[in-house]
Amino acid sequence: MESIKESIAEMMGQLNVRMASFEAQINKSPASPSAAGLATEFAAFRSFTVTAFNMLQKQVEMLARGMDHLDMRSRRKILLVHGIPEDKKEDAANSVVRVITKHTEDADLFCREDIARSHRMGRVGDKPRPILVKFKDLALRNKVWYSKAKMKGSGFTLSEFLTKPRHEAFMAARQRVGVKQCWTRDGCVVVLGADGKQHRVVTLAELDQVCPPTSQNVGQAAPKATSSKAPDVSLASSRAKRSASKK
Repeated sequence: MESIKESIAEMMGQLNVRMASFEAQINKSPASPSAAGLATEFAAFRSFTVTAFNMLQKQVEMLARGMDHLDMRSRRKILLVHGIPEDKKEDAANSVVRVITKHTEDADLFCREDIARSHRMGRVGDKPRPILVKFKDLALRNKVWYSKAKMKGSGFTLSEFLTKPRHEAFMAARQRVGVKQCWTRDGCVVVLGADGKQHRVVTLAELDQVCPPTSQNVGQAAPKATSSKAPDVSLASSRAKRSASKK
């Protein structure tokens, strides 16, 4: 889906470049009835083409949003457990049960039979890979998820298994507003905005509406800094010395 969106954006960019070049050639040609008619037809064709591409792009975005919603729905019973050391002969499910029940101080929270499947995710590296855990019951998954506060400071953490667009939005939100001002809930990214309200977002576009990237603010502030720049005192002094020497 991402490749389709990128292809449409690339096609629109190429079309705009070629149309701009063709329009410039029409404007340079001497005025004549045929040239005027061609310019009118070209403007109508460009308007139609751009409108068609915009509609196609919106439809692709709606399709991508629907697929993302279905994908996230299939992950409702899944949690990721981070920080558990790896062992070649480990039983991932037993490791998860042992770590979570120990650090939540609730031995009856859940047991191995409550887990439908579990396995490590990602490539082997210096840090232990997270363990994906799918629970048989959604209510139990939520109970384990909301007990994560008791694990604070243990070195082990829980996270939701977000889709790629939602994960990207969450990472961007952490950079823009800080770790304590955003979190995930039911597969959505919750951001505490400047208005003090909680906003639920699932894409970068929705996040931009709540808290725009800081680069935009920097770009707006830059012209003011340039206009208020003080004159170079050393340059003014050197000019004064040259004037005095000429006299």
